Amino acid sequence: MKKGNMKNSLNQWAEAIASRISDEWSGKSSFPEDSELMKDVLTKALSAVPSECKKLIGTGIIEETYFETLDFK
Repeated sequence: MKKGNMKNSLNQWAEAIASRISDEWSGKSSFPEDSELMKDVLTKALSAVPSECKKLIGTGIIEETYFETLDFK
Protein backbone atom coordinates (compact mmCIF):
# COMPACT_ATOMS: atom_id res chain seq x y z
CA MET A 1 0.00 0.00 0.00
CA LYS A 2 1.63 3.16 -1.17
CA LYS A 3 -0.01 6.15 0.53
CA GLY A 4 -2.74 4.87 2.79
CA ASN A 5 -6.35 4.83 1.61
CA MET A 6 -7.81 2.73 4.40
CA LYS A 7 -11.26 4.31 4.32
CA ASN A 8 -12.56 0.89 3.33
CA SER A 9 -12.13 -2.02 5.72
CA LEU A 10 -9.45 -4.62 5.22
CA ASN A 11 -12.17 -7.21 4.69
CA GLN A 12 -13.50 -5.16 1.76
CA TRP A 13 -9.98 -4.91 0.35
CA ALA A 14 -9.41 -8.63 0.83
CA GLU A 15 -12.62 -9.48 -1.01
CA ALA A 16 -11.86 -7.04 -3.83
CA ILE A 17 -8.33 -8.42 -4.29
CA ALA A 18 -9.58 -12.01 -4.20
CA SER A 19 -12.28 -11.17 -6.76
CA ARG A 20 -9.77 -9.49 -9.05
CA ILE A 21 -7.37 -12.44 -8.94
CA SER A 22 -10.04 -15.13 -9.35
CA ASP A 23 -11.78 -13.21 -12.16
CA GLU A 24 -8.55 -12.88 -14.12
CA TRP A 25 -7.42 -16.48 -13.58
CA SER A 26 -6.98 -18.17 -16.97
CA GLY A 27 -8.81 -21.32 -15.82
CA LYS A 28 -11.99 -19.50 -14.79
CA SER A 29 -13.98 -20.36 -17.92
CA SER A 30 -13.10 -24.06 -17.73
CA PHE A 31 -13.37 -24.36 -13.95
CA PRO A 32 -15.87 -21.78 -12.63
CA GLU A 33 -16.35 -23.67 -9.35
CA ASP A 34 -12.62 -23.59 -8.74
CA SER A 35 -12.58 -19.86 -9.43
CA GLU A 36 -15.20 -19.35 -6.70
CA LEU A 37 -13.19 -21.59 -4.38
CA MET A 38 -10.06 -19.53 -5.10
CA LYS A 39 -11.95 -16.32 -4.33
CA ASP A 40 -13.20 -17.70 -0.99
CA VAL A 41 -9.79 -19.02 0.06
CA LEU A 42 -7.96 -15.84 -0.92
CA THR A 43 -10.52 -13.65 0.86
CA LYS A 44 -10.10 -15.63 4.08
CA ALA A 45 -6.31 -15.70 3.81
CA LEU A 46 -5.97 -11.97 3.08
CA SER A 47 -8.44 -11.09 5.86
CA ALA A 48 -6.49 -13.23 8.32
CA VAL A 49 -3.17 -11.49 7.60
CA PRO A 50 -3.90 -7.76 7.18
CA SER A 51 -0.24 -6.81 6.72
CA GLU A 52 -0.01 -9.00 3.62
CA CYS A 53 -3.32 -7.69 2.27
CA LYS A 54 -2.07 -4.10 2.64
CA LYS A 55 1.03 -4.92 0.58
CA LEU A 56 -1.14 -5.58 -2.49
CA ILE A 57 -3.08 -2.29 -2.34
CA GLY A 58 -1.64 0.27 -4.71
CA THR A 59 0.03 -2.32 -6.93
CA GLY A 60 -0.77 -3.67 -10.38
CA ILE A 61 -3.10 -6.13 -8.65
CA ILE A 62 -5.46 -3.51 -7.23
CA GLU A 63 -5.32 0.26 -7.39
CA GLU A 64 -5.53 2.47 -4.31
CA THR A 65 -8.44 4.20 -6.02
CA TYR A 66 -10.42 0.95 -6.46
CA PHE A 67 -13.28 2.06 -4.20
CA GLU A 68 -13.41 5.68 -5.36
CA THR A 69 -16.53 6.60 -7.30
CA LEU A 70 -16.10 7.53 -10.93
CA ASP A 71 -17.02 11.04 -11.97
CA PHE A 72 -18.57 11.04 -15.44
CA LYS A 73 -19.20 14.78 -15.68
